[in-house]
Amino acid sequence: MTEPRPDEPPGPPGPPGPLGDELTRLAALHGVATSYSPSPGRTVTASATAVVAALAALDVDASTPAAARAALTTRERERDERLLPPTVVCWLGPVPDARVGGDPAAEADAGLPPAALAGLPPGTRLDVGTEQGGTRTWVHGVDRAGGAEGLLPGVHRLTATAPDGRTARAHLIAAPPRLPTPAGRLYGLLVQLYSLLSHRSWGMGDLGDLAELSGWAGRALGAGFVQVNPLHAAVPGPPADPSPYRPSSRRFPDPVHLRVEDVPEFAYAEDRERLRALRERAGRLRAAVLGEGALIDRDAVWELKREALELVRRVPLGPGRRAAYADFLAEQGRALEDHATWYALAEVHGADWSRWPEGLRDPRSTETVRARAALRDRVDFHSWLAWLTDAQLTAAQRTAREAGMGIGIVHDLAVGVHPGGADAWAQQDHFAAGMSVGAPPDAFNARGQDWGLPPWRPDRLAASGYAPFRRLLRALFRYAGALRIDHVMGLFRLWWIPRGLPPTEGTYVRYDAEAMLAVLVLEASRAGAVVIGEDLGTVEPGVRETLDRRGVLGTSVLWFERDWEGSGRPLPPERWRADCLATATTHDLPSTAARLTGEHVELRHRLGLLTRPLAEERAEAAADTDEWLALLAELGLLRDAGGGADAASEEAGIQAVHRFLLRTPARMIGLWLPDAVGDRRPQNLPGTWDQYPNWRLPVADAEGRPVTLEDLAASPRLHALTDVLRTDARTAPGDAG
Repeated sequence: MTEPRPDEPPGPPGPPGPLGDELTRLAALHGVATSYSPSPGRTVTASATAVVAALAALDVDASTPAAARAALTTRERERDERLLPPTVVCWLGPVPDARVGGDPAAEADAGLPPAALAGLPPGTRLDVGTEQGGTRTWVHGVDRAGGAEGLLPGVHRLTATAPDGRTARAHLIAAPPRLPTPAGRLYGLLVQLYSLLSHRSWGMGDLGDLAELSGWAGRALGAGFVQVNPLHAAVPGPPADPSPYRPSSRRFPDPVHLRVEDVPEFAYAEDRERLRALRERAGRLRAAVLGEGALIDRDAVWELKREALELVRRVPLGPGRRAAYADFLAEQGRALEDHATWYALAEVHGADWSRWPEGLRDPRSTETVRARAALRDRVDFHSWLAWLTDAQLTAAQRTAREAGMGIGIVHDLAVGVHPGGADAWAQQDHFAAGMSVGAPPDAFNARGQDWGLPPWRPDRLAASGYAPFRRLLRALFRYAGALRIDHVMGLFRLWWIPRGLPPTEGTYVRYDAEAMLAVLVLEASRAGAVVIGEDLGTVEPGVRETLDRRGVLGTSVLWFERDWEGSGRPLPPERWRADCLATATTHDLPSTAARLTGEHVELRHRLGLLTRPLAEERAEAAADTDEWLALLAELGLLRDAGGGADAASEEAGIQAVHRFLLRTPARMIGLWLPDAVGDRRPQNLPGTWDQYPNWRLPVADAEGRPVTLEDLAASPRLHALTDVLRTDARTAPGDAG
């Protein structure tokens, strides 16, 4: 999850007072919550300010009781007169799962949902124009087949013609009922790509390193996947935001990850002296990070790579490469043109489109068309960068699969995008103006969180047939063997915060989860990809069950898996869920070494982040760890190299933790790569802004010395841990032991 941004000054107050019946009904019709439950048995009423602001972001005026009454009347009339919702979901068959075999609900799950057709009078003719170019027709209430039989997966066009002559059109999303689960059990590595430097990197990990890591891990370690952080295009600096979870665009990747030497035209660039000087400067950047304690400097890396790529671009593309580039431009179409235009304009006017000259704030304006033409060369440069990055990402996935990986690269989809970035500019009609996504107050954060990301409008998504979401997924699945979705609960609802107000003054806005999941299942199944949902923290009842029903794996982190409804003690391995990625930690949590030694508490103390006395925090953390160590010892998992008990060894503890994960039925086991060498530092410390070097640390050993990819390949400690994993990782879930 993303870290909070600094609080903004409070905005003007909204309408005071409790919510009235009409405002409550109006909010419900638009999916805006008027209350929420932060914990079982507790309900919190949303403020009228938040509800009215959320409705305003959906173009619904509820600023006064009279306005709310008029909006309610209009909405109810539209609901009663509507033949079809804007998007209809059709699941192509019942869920193929033995757990629901013979369940009438599972059978009823297939076909067109009765609720979507509830507004149709008997005798209404339904015509489907399929994505494949065919047509289907049936009569509602007469033809038993319901139109779903023989329908192929895709996004089709549904037209309803009522007996009285009224017509309606809708998008029809026809999706397989469930994603297939991974075959057998797989283990893999989790790493923040920028943190993994090799002796060929230009100051941060790149796509060449990713391909090298994947090829080695697949062939030498028997790993089935490598999961990386989001590689989305960042908002350009300097200074660039180092967080990969607040990108400019989620649809296109960031060229800062390019391995410049792997661009085919690099070998033919003429100014070899300048390229040599750039590579020498890159070597000094790398040496500073690896040997002098310097932080990863994304801006410095990109400055060097951009200059080198400008030189490489002077080399004409050969006929085959030129044709491939033309195909890429045609396939990506307007989305790429908008993306590249934003980056070209940002070079002139800065990286926040809301501060550009007024005419350029609209991607379809005459001024923008003229500016695009004037900046044609820069637009082409950024289009070319997207093509190169896409090609290296595809090559990394190909390398992973050729190395025997069952999945390959697991990419990460961030919750949202920067409000000033390329996606927010190009798709502004799909974003809720004046709103930010975050989290409500809870037991861990009494002030809530504001992530600074504008949310998609659910009404505009539905009206478009979820086109932005479909295109985003399709772009990512070009080079992903699996996709991790950060805060997957956002497919169901998001906490909207009015601009200028604290997170406590937000409210939930609901999305059509059935449609979002249908799009996800459709695009992932087309790509043959696995989907993993990050479902940690507070999760609305029913969400995990719904995701599991559609084949979306969950995320289980050892330290959070306790019997919360019973004893509160660590959850025995046999009681873990099978359909998940099981790990010991994540990028937002302490490393396993830090957890076992208590160093995560000391770090938060040094930064002034503790809310209780240090002694209390130490005691609680130690008690938590001791409970887990006791269970590991009880199961016979905590032992030294000779097989005896050795609870004092932090390395033995890390091995024991991963032996435990293998005892669970989890289909995927993830090893946080820094754990393999005893790294004590988290990559991100939530709740910090500039107090800690989030997203800028290289992988390091137990003494804090940076470790290169070459060092990892030769590390006895890493091989000892991966030997533990590969011994049993391919055991079928449910039989691991």
